[in-house]
Amino acid sequence: MVLVVLCVSLLLVAVDATVLHVAVPAVTEDLKPGAMELLWIVDIYPLVCASLLILFGTLGDRVGRRRVLLLGYGLFGVASAVAALADTPHVLIAARALLGVGGAMIMPATLSILRQVFPDRRERALAIGIWSAVAAVGAACGPLLGGFLLEHFWWDFWWGSVFLINIPLMLVSLPVGRWLLPESTGRRNGPWDVVGALMAAGGLFGLVLGVKRLGSGESPFGATTLLAVAVGGGLLVAFVRRQRRRRYPLVDLAMFTRPAFSTSVGCIVLAMLALVGLELIAAQYLQLVLGLSPLETGLRLLPLTIAAMAAGLAGSRMLQRFGPRAMVATGFALTALAVAALTAMGGEDNAPLMLTGFVLLGFGLETTLFGAYESMLSEAPQTQAGGAAAIGETSYQLGAGIGIALLGSVMNAAYAPGLSSVRGVPAADSAAASHSLGEAYEVASRLGGAQGDALRAAARDSFVHGLHVTLLVSAGLLLLGALAALRLPRVMDCGAPAACEAGAARERTGVPVESLR
Repeated sequence: MVLVVLCVSLLLVAVDATVLHVAVPAVTEDLKPGAMELLWIVDIYPLVCASLLILFGTLGDRVGRRRVLLLGYGLFGVASAVAALADTPHVLIAARALLGVGGAMIMPATLSILRQVFPDRRERALAIGIWSAVAAVGAACGPLLGGFLLEHFWWDFWWGSVFLINIPLMLVSLPVGRWLLPESTGRRNGPWDVVGALMAAGGLFGLVLGVKRLGSGESPFGATTLLAVAVGGGLLVAFVRRQRRRRYPLVDLAMFTRPAFSTSVGCIVLAMLALVGLELIAAQYLQLVLGLSPLETGLRLLPLTIAAMAAGLAGSRMLQRFGPRAMVATGFALTALAVAALTAMGGEDNAPLMLTGFVLLGFGLETTLFGAYESMLSEAPQTQAGGAAAIGETSYQLGAGIGIALLGSVMNAAYAPGLSSVRGVPAADSAAASHSLGEAYEVASRLGGAQGDALRAAARDSFVHGLHVTLLVSAGLLLLGALAALRLPRVMDCGAPAACEAGAARERTGVPVESLR
């Protein structure tokens, strides 16, 4: 039952990260936000969530992980109600920011409580497999659930319905979580580093903001992007220096000296970089090149999610049989193979190829993420489970943001040259079409006739070429990940039973087990 409560918590946060995407047109029609306001409505949730993960993860180690989790439940429910009833863009932005705070309280707490409830590494591996499968389901079901609510809610096409699903689930989760979840704390020596926590939050906010702006197509030399990255990077450097000097640091940087821990964090970043960037480009390919509807696109991507679920559920057995090194490296290699195979996609629909590629992609990436998360959490001291979980979740968010920015930039660089000179099309129209495939279609529709047909065909061919280049770059990065994974332990070290029992007793009481004898 404890695992069920934690998985429901994670499911809500994962769904909320993507559920708004299908409601953006309805929000635009109702609230009339400006372009910048709409950008903040969509981006404020992941920005706030990513920037506060370390703060609340380490706070849970200090004051109690269950306490932070339950407070996150309450805040998430209240923020969902405010978001559903928002009547101005600014109210919706504020509500989404509060949802991000609640999500940052919930996500690291779920993993750190798993670390406590399942001290045996074999049992914990199975629990993490289920946890990661639920995360994959939540991310994929967000748009589908949002579309269903928008179409079938009794107030026809009311966008606020996408937030209401959180409220009854939180009302149930609060009392059930209070009753079932055990309280646990980590190290309490010395004062909590409030200044360090704020430095980490500010630094991550600036860095993630800069990465997101790059992903949206802004120039890397734009004033806002440079300022965000510079301030964020400066604060993070100052945070690291501060942690090294403190007797009782907020985050024990010594964890990064352990090859298994630092390698696992890097593998999470690389895996998410490939997954999110490729999903975004694949969705554009399916809709704009093949002409599929959003629902058909979601169904085409569904095998990726199902394969990821299967890998998560089978992850524990694979980890015990093959060990972290072979599991993570094989997952990366399998994903690279899938990505390379998908370069055979062209301007015509090839459903069997995409089905095979997406299944391999989902299974390989989830295999990698499972092995990396399990190794990272097992390498961290039990007293710092919250901080370790927060580092893992932050790596997840950063990898996703960097993936959109990096692979999106590669895609644009490979796409634009093909439209620099299209026969019979004015140079100004060709230049406008080189910004994106969607814009190229708009220009082609405006031109009409032979000019429009020529521009549309050139844009499709350029996009497919850009897709192939992006896939090859991604495959190269995934192979680097496979090489990096060779630093992970060869076998799954479950440790001595006495050590597990000592760790469990120390988690429950906060007192070394020797003093209880």
